[in-house]
Amino acid sequence: MFKTIRGRLITIAIAVAVALVYLFTNPIKYGLDLQGGMHLVLEVDDPEGTYTDEAKADHIDRSERIIRTRIDEFGVAEPLVQKVGSDRLVIELPGIRDEERAKDLIQNNAFLEFKLVLPTAEVESALPRIDRAIVATLGEDSVRALGQVQEAPGQSLEDLLFQGQADSASTRDTAQAAAEAQGEAVGDSTEAGTPATELRPLTGLFNQGDGEGIFLVAEEEVETARSFLALPEVRRAIPRSVSLQWAAEPVGFGARTYRRLYVLEEQAFLTGESLENAVANRDPQYNQAIVNFELDRRGGRRFGEFTAQHVGDFLAIVLDGEVMSAPVIRDRIGASGQIELGNSPMEEARDLALVLRAGALTAPLKIMEERTVGPSLGRDSIDGGKLAGIVGVALVLAIMIAYYRMAGLLAVGALVIYVVMVLGGLAALGATLTVPGIAGLILSIGMAVDANVLIFERIREELLAGRATRTAVDEGFANALSAIVDSNITTLLTALILFQFGTGPIRGFAVTLSIGIVASFFSAVFVTKTLFFIYLAGKKTADPISI
Repeated sequence: MFKTIRGRLITIAIAVAVALVYLFTNPIKYGLDLQGGMHLVLEVDDPEGTYTDEAKADHIDRSERIIRTRIDEFGVAEPLVQKVGSDRLVIELPGIRDEERAKDLIQNNAFLEFKLVLPTAEVESALPRIDRAIVATLGEDSVRALGQVQEAPGQSLEDLLFQGQADSASTRDTAQAAAEAQGEAVGDSTEAGTPATELRPLTGLFNQGDGEGIFLVAEEEVETARSFLALPEVRRAIPRSVSLQWAAEPVGFGARTYRRLYVLEEQAFLTGESLENAVANRDPQYNQAIVNFELDRRGGRRFGEFTAQHVGDFLAIVLDGEVMSAPVIRDRIGASGQIELGNSPMEEARDLALVLRAGALTAPLKIMEERTVGPSLGRDSIDGGKLAGIVGVALVLAIMIAYYRMAGLLAVGALVIYVVMVLGGLAALGATLTVPGIAGLILSIGMAVDANVLIFERIREELLAGRATRTAVDEGFANALSAIVDSNITTLLTALILFQFGTGPIRGFAVTLSIGIVASFFSAVFVTKTLFFIYLAGKKTADPISI
């Protein structure tokens, strides 16, 4: 096929057609330096100084790999994830439009746990002790200023649900009733002689739950409850082996909105380390976003054993400390399950599945520096690159034609095909064009011209030796081939090394250079020779070629 002009032309036409298809169906993307984007600097969030320098460095090392995986799956073109020093990460995301989503994706710990839901009785019995701890820590005046003083018996949650009367400051749960029946003191007497049992700062926020192991807290009072539960004295007063964790989303009852507070086992019987895959879907029955997950063999066995022992109990699926759902265990569950996201959009479900597949961060990260890089630099670079490219290519082409005459004109035709193939190759690989990438493209053009120069000089030598034109062309290409192969292979190896060990723009340069080298070799050795054959086919054998 390659021995005939027709076969060669068909090959060139196919290569050009494929390049054009990729170029028009998958346009080339620009990097951060050309189109703008987001620049972030992260470090380990350690306000209490619990991590050593060595531990921080280890967390940064592991976080780098996890974040890189997340960004790659997210589909950001030509991102930069680079460690700076031993305690910081620099992240550059070109072309990002939804910046908040990108930050959530990066900072999301994605630590998945499976915990058993416990009855509320043990926490209810500890509520008087917890209330006393809050009053002793904050003082009666501060507690009264927060408005958390239970003056008299209030309404139950059943009243709120069925009568729509919502006054959480006057509601009581079963723990309060039990405490009053037993005559337990919740706090010390106040200076004004008010009975201490009226000071129930946390108990006054709790309403009877809508299921096993649940307290309900009015949404507007959640922050107050969080601040109480965060006190070290309160954490010590909570029963051991018990963990109180909030639901991820609020729930509405009548005219009020509440947040569920779950009573869970402190230790998770299984974590996301056993997760093997996670895929976002939509539940066809309830039309809500879900994430289906699969566990590895060991995790699936543990999951099955645990659920078989707790049929009828509730299982909490906890993500980053918040309960996503707590379904009842109706039968033994194998190595797969699902996380319900309620009315959350599918985009959020896909992001959650993505971070679960990538793995959980080993430590929380905080943003130390955030910059939005505008496209003004990119526009300047693009305009400057266009001007430099046009001027440079025009000068090269003019010199080639002036020096090699007809042969130079044939080389110009081959360079046109070369440019189309390079751009098509970049589009086919989904590569991103950066300023270093433009430099690699210009360098590969120079190598293509250099290959033509080697060929033309060898042809000229053969003509001076008295060879016939067709013979001189064949010998010129054959004799120049070894030098062209050597120079292209050494440059290609260098580009591959840069791609393997480089990051960000360096890899962009390496990709562009690699594609350019392959295209330049094809255009110089194959396309230019084909154009020579076409030119010689219309001439008499004895006619000399202008070179």
